Amino acid sequence: MTDILSALNMVLVPLNLLGLIAGVLVGIAFGCMPGLSVNMGLALLFPLAFTFHGIGGILMLLGIYCGAIYGGSISAILLKTPGTPASVATTLDGYPMATKLRQPGRALGLSTLASTFGGIFSTVCLILLAPQLAKVALQFSKPEYFALAIFGLSIITSVSSGSVIKGIMGGLLGLFLATVGIDAMTGTIRFTLDTTYLLGGVSFIPILIGVFAFAQVLGSIEDYYHNERSEQHMVIDRLLPSLADIKRVFVTLVRSSFIGTFIGCVPGTGGDIASFVSYDQAKRWSKHGANFGNGEPEGICASEAGNNAVSGGAFIPVLTLGIPGDGATAIMMGALMVQGLQPGPLLFVEKAPDVYAIFIGLLLANIIMGIMGFSLIRLFTKVVNVPLHILLPIIVMMTFVGTYSYNNSLNDVYLMVVSGFIGYFLNKLGFSMSAIIIGIILGGMAEQNFVGSLIMSDGNFNIFYTRPLCLFFLAAAVLSLLSPFIGKLFKKL
Repeated sequence: MTDILSALNMVLVPLNLLGLIAGVLVGIAFGCMPGLSVNMGLALLFPLAFTFHGIGGILMLLGIYCGAIYGGSISAILLKTPGTPASVATTLDGYPMATKLRQPGRALGLSTLASTFGGIFSTVCLILLAPQLAKVALQFSKPEYFALAIFGLSIITSVSSGSVIKGIMGGLLGLFLATVGIDAMTGTIRFTLDTTYLLGGVSFIPILIGVFAFAQVLGSIEDYYHNERSEQHMVIDRLLPSLADIKRVFVTLVRSSFIGTFIGCVPGTGGDIASFVSYDQAKRWSKHGANFGNGEPEGICASEAGNNAVSGGAFIPVLTLGIPGDGATAIMMGALMVQGLQPGPLLFVEKAPDVYAIFIGLLLANIIMGIMGFSLIRLFTKVVNVPLHILLPIIVMMTFVGTYSYNNSLNDVYLMVVSGFIGYFLNKLGFSMSAIIIGIILGGMAEQNFVGSLIMSDGNFNIFYTRPLCLFFLAAAVLSLLSPFIGKLFKKL
């Protein structure tokens, strides 16, 4: 109890609270701008955060972390341009609800509700279940990581709203792009076109911005000049989700939050995987599965609850094992070490008040994020009310600036533009951009852990079906891949 009171005294210092609030606000701003990712926001503001003494700098970074994950949904819903990779799945139902159904306020309200619920849920799990969930994560090795990646790839069939075959082809294209560069296991140089730029692999952020942001701009320009799309002057229908919507999505919120928390506690995963897995499971279990992709509330809530729940789950391996799961948690881990907090099992014994301060800060960050989200929804929708001939150049500028600032590389800008044009034509042909992104995200993870597993077993494939967790994920992947065809078969019967 003394440790908790000490933690509260740390957090409730006015300057520390101000830093937390400022961090959430800045994080939302970074998240909603295409190209300004969570990692970028944390890295850029890392020095500024530590103008705050003691735990204050960590609280500010926690605010940026939570706010940026939520902020990605704003541009995903209003512009079909996900601010962060974790919000890609949100575009599938968020944008149709905002445009086709003309309910941007409802879409943003559901997103804010789901983000806040997922963040708070995962934080409570972090506080109550950290040791137990860490034990589960400890059981994962290379075979389990490979099986998890395969399971993630299998959901391509669900996110492909059109042709399943085209969805699989898009996923294969993503897998191919993931093989470009130097093989991390053997050192073999692959598909680099004799350029040094591609030796490190295809940069993910430029492709993400290209196929979602730049390709969308090209399509909007075409619609504008062909008078196929009128300018959207969206009016907020309501700020808070209705009781009917809350009842409709509640089960999805709980399921997706649990999925996001579990995936978050496994190092090497992230919000992008959690959002797609949550979306996939919501679609499979929902009574309104046929409506997914057309502005379904459960689709928005599944994606946002899943990706925001990762925030609490991701801290489990960081705090208990000292293992950062992704770039964002690596930065947060560095922040802890700068403050003299060495992540690991002993942290809970030697620095208990600081650990509790992190727990309380993460909980407050999600609550503040929800309050800001609901109070600033009207401001966010003003972006969409800007005329297209003004809005499109702004988005183009943001894509170029965001892409360049990621690595300070013009090559990234060229890659973004090329990806944008390819994405534009693939969209016209009915291919799923989400499938390509999933392939890129999970391709490297699947390949490296596949090779690593065979090294562990001296080339024996038995390792993949003699380990229970590995077998479980592989079986789930097979069922996931076959589910569209099985569904059609049952409908015929």
